[in-house]
Amino acid sequence: MTDCKICNLAKAGMGLLSKYASLLVQPLLLLAFRVHWGLAFFRDGKGKLLNHDAVVQFFAESVQLPFPELNAWMVGGVELLGGLFLLAGLLSRPVALVLSINMLVAYLSVEGDRAALLGVFSDAQPFIDADPFFYLLTSLLVLAFGPGVLSLDSLICRLRRGSEKAAGGSCCGAK
Repeated sequence: MTDCKICNLAKAGMGLLSKYASLLVQPLLLLAFRVHWGLAFFRDGKGKLLNHDAVVQFFAESVQLPFPELNAWMVGGVELLGGLFLLAGLLSRPVALVLSINMLVAYLSVEGDRAALLGVFSDAQPFIDADPFFYLLTSLLVLAFGPGVLSLDSLICRLRRGSEKAAGGSCCGAK
């Protein structure tokens, strides 16, 4: 009988932990990642746009990307605008998808990072140590879990849900 009470207490405790982690920890963790790495994306994109000639030279000579001039503008713009959108939590999943692709290309473009990406399952440390790692991780977190409740996406959804509920409809995946 004692075991049953302990089991019930453990189940109740796990239920409370799960509920409050979802309500408190998850939104703050997603916000922290979005703010820190959204600003980092923004700064990096801004740097690429302001130092366009140096980026073109790097893309052409060091990583030998095709169309280095166009790619420098495109990558700089994606990172600058994507960083702002990520920071605000606006259009989060589409932006996270674009940023994830951008970071995968970054991994594949640099020889050492490419080896780290392709060898991630045999030795994860070089993959984790590569410059794009936290940018990719953040993008994938937002792609998988959304921006969290502390975002413009969530605010827009709540506002639309309220107006659509009054009209008898639904939005944002709500039924």
